[in-house]
Amino acid sequence: MKIGVLGTGAVGRTLGTGFADAGDDVMMGARDAANAKARAWVAATGRRASAGTFVQAAEFGDVIVLATLWSGTENAIKLARPAVIGEKVVMDVTNPLVFTAKAPPAFALGHRDSGGQRVQRLLPKARVVKVFNTVGTAHMVNPEFPGGPPDMFICGNDDDAKRTVTAICQRFGWPTIDIGGMEDAQLLEAMYRVWVLCGLRSGGWNHAFKLLRR
Repeated sequence: MKIGVLGTGAVGRTLGTGFADAGDDVMMGARDAANAKARAWVAATGRRASAGTFVQAAEFGDVIVLATLWSGTENAIKLARPAVIGEKVVMDVTNPLVFTAKAPPAFALGHRDSGGQRVQRLLPKARVVKVFNTVGTAHMVNPEFPGGPPDMFICGNDDDAKRTVTAICQRFGWPTIDIGGMEDAQLLEAMYRVWVLCGLRSGGWNHAFKLLRR
């Protein structure tokens, strides 16, 4: 499988490495094909890794990973060109939170919209799935916890796309729970806010969510 990663931050690099280690070919996209973070990641990751512009990564990938800071998400999508992404599966890993030094993170879009819904509107033909937004980078790939693997919660409007993403999650060591359509992305983004608040309170970031069943 070919994976196009939009974003050169820790999330994009972590997931990109996970895909490459699993045997996929990965292109990391940035505004500039010579982006220093992308080039360093390619050098560290090996022959399955490459770097390009946002639109080159969008053209390359069978599956697109949207792993930008929320403030740069809309511009990255424009540079990747919605027409190029077309009907591809898009893994939306973004979280629309605003961080300040003196206050807990706040929702950038308020309580009537979500990042997932905004991304789907910006990419009307794409099959967007909200995923990997409820855990930190340290545990995105092959998470290990004393109580067993945590659960990855996903949502989206296309069942086939969710099956593709579920298979990817399983490869990365995650049982997956589908909570519904993209209108429920608000809930997953709120879960990330809970994840952040727990980290701020505890001073540690080694936690994840699990749904207990009887």
